[in-house]
Amino acid sequence: MTLPFETISIEQVAKYPRPGMAVPGLVRFTPDNKAVTYVYSAEGNLIRSLWRYEIATGERRIIAGPPAASTSEAQLSREEELRRERARLRDLGVTSYEFAAKAARETLLIPGGGKLLVALDGGEPAEVPGCDGALDPRLSPDGTRVAFVRDNELWVAAIPSGEPRQLTAGAGEAITNGVAEFIAAEELDRDRGFWWSPDGTRIAFIQADSRDIPEYPIVHQGMDEPEVEPHRYPFAGKANAILRLGVVPAEGGSVQWLDTGPETDQYIARVAWRPDGMLTTQLLSRDQKETRLIAFEAQGPRTLIEERSEPWYNLSHDTRFLESGEILWSSERTGFRHLELRSASGDVVRELTSGGWMVTRVIDVDERGRWVYFNATREGPTQRHIYRVSLDGGEVEQLTTRAGVHGGALSPDGSMLLRFDSSRSFAPRVTLVEADLGAPLATLFANDGATAEELGLTPPDLVTLPAADGATELHGAIYWPPNAGAGAQLPLVVSVYGGPHAQRVIDDWVMTVDLRAQYLARRGFAVFVLDNRGSANRGMAFEAAIHLNMGDVEVRDQAAGVRWLAEQGRIDPGRVGIYGWSYGGYMTLMALARAPEVFSAGVAGAPVTHWDGYDTGYTERYMSTPQSNPEGYRVSSVMAHVDGIRAPLLIVHGMIDENVHFRHTARLMVALAAAQKPYELLAYPEERHMPRDAKGLEYQERRVLEFLERALAE
Repeated sequence: MTLPFETISIEQVAKYPRPGMAVPGLVRFTPDNKAVTYVYSAEGNLIRSLWRYEIATGERRIIAGPPAASTSEAQLSREEELRRERARLRDLGVTSYEFAAKAARETLLIPGGGKLLVALDGGEPAEVPGCDGALDPRLSPDGTRVAFVRDNELWVAAIPSGEPRQLTAGAGEAITNGVAEFIAAEELDRDRGFWWSPDGTRIAFIQADSRDIPEYPIVHQGMDEPEVEPHRYPFAGKANAILRLGVVPAEGGSVQWLDTGPETDQYIARVAWRPDGMLTTQLLSRDQKETRLIAFEAQGPRTLIEERSEPWYNLSHDTRFLESGEILWSSERTGFRHLELRSASGDVVRELTSGGWMVTRVIDVDERGRWVYFNATREGPTQRHIYRVSLDGGEVEQLTTRAGVHGGALSPDGSMLLRFDSSRSFAPRVTLVEADLGAPLATLFANDGATAEELGLTPPDLVTLPAADGATELHGAIYWPPNAGAGAQLPLVVSVYGGPHAQRVIDDWVMTVDLRAQYLARRGFAVFVLDNRGSANRGMAFEAAIHLNMGDVEVRDQAAGVRWLAEQGRIDPGRVGIYGWSYGGYMTLMALARAPEVFSAGVAGAPVTHWDGYDTGYTERYMSTPQSNPEGYRVSSVMAHVDGIRAPLLIVHGMIDENVHFRHTARLMVALAAAQKPYELLAYPEERHMPRDAKGLEYQERRVLEFLERALAE
């Protein structure tokens, strides 16, 4: 019998979605607990429709097909294109939807293609008139209105009649109202710029003034008619947007600007309304070492929680304001993120979790049952299980046991849990279970046939090994050629990311469907993935190893991993390649430059080459500013080590990348020429940070794989 991936082609390597990954997304319960909704493509492509599954009967049906002008990247507006970049979104069609949480009748909002569609009581979706060009639409809690952003201003329209009303004024190219500014969306994981009050009478919003940030031009040189795309990009050590938090009546009227303190050079990291209608915000200092949770009480702002963390503070989405007035909070002050219950005034009531492991996500809170459901690494960094703990204290209960990665969504009444699970052996599945006992109720998505065995894919082996310091344990994954003998001296390719806030080595299906790694293994290469010190979900001490000096300990750990593999006797230490994208592209260059005795070829995709050319929010968190850490910036620059590069090098970069600008590669090219270092360049004039064009992706994979085979040939 021939298996689907018994042989792997370059066309398959370049194709999205990956095998077994055409799965339901945005899976959630309806407000009445009676149904589950999700986006899904029955055809297995990237164009999603909105589906509904009736829990009582098992009936499932499409309730909204892909909105017009939403099924092709070319049809999207520039604003929507850039929002998709911030979200790293490839899917098309229905990519978001929302139910009104407290509506008298079921009200469903489906945006797409610059239009807003609303379905009432399960009826056919109909367009809300007058809302063309709406961005980031949000329903009021009662479902009678929808707020959105257009032309950088905040608007509200009645449902279903439309009649939009503009609520804010004064915006322009450099001033926005209700928009998540670049740093918030790209680096702080805040993709929203406005928030409805619980009673639907007011809207809190952020005004971002970027006039002090010079325009950075992105030039479209691959178009028939050249076009310049200006961006207000805040470079490390330079000006940030000045933010204000305001509240405006939903019916229109004067804006109330709130007092967030005398410091204007700070981040508004989170905004949330408490159930009692009081607005809160979490502020983060410019140096990202201090945070304050503030409530805007009648008598003025009050600090509820204040924390300081060295060497930086990691944000989360764990905070929940409960109907009881209590606050669920998470903190890394022990070195590992854990949950605690705090009083309405912010005082610690009790610690809910503790230990040398990380809470990675709060799934939800069942307030009536007093349970917190969450994901954590308690069973090891490569595992993610679902746990729960009582708000009143007690032992943590583990709700999943099978090895792999588990996620969940809790029903509004707390009785049911949608459980998502996968591993290196099987693709993601979705089941409905009882929340307390885990007893199965229904299989929402079985993903039949999507196992490694049935698809003809070989999961990588997970290994542990010492870091360069000889003491810290690292986790790695190895893809072995299927028919390599025990004594074979295999060429090795290292697949690297290596940066903070990311973890690659995990017992998840995404590792098995890394088809580039699988392709190389079929071609006789061993492929190695290693989470070096500085990567995520191992605690602050592990992550903070890169503080003020990027591209050092990460390279030393990757080199130590290669040496460890060589000691196992199966790889040829004279034929070791490395490839990576973004931070991984930076790591590729630094590995070639700082460990040339280990790495003999490299492919650097969209690399940062000097941290003074990257943004404030990310760079200053780890490196401080160029003014306060000039030597750190110098030695963390690729250009400081160009003389060490002696191996074949291929650089890949999109020329309209508005995140890691093509300027990074251009500066490197100047340095390489000055040092008389040969290199190859694959430039894409009309691609951003995440390449999307199908034929371009295929061409890229062909060039990358041919380069590695040529560079590492015997």
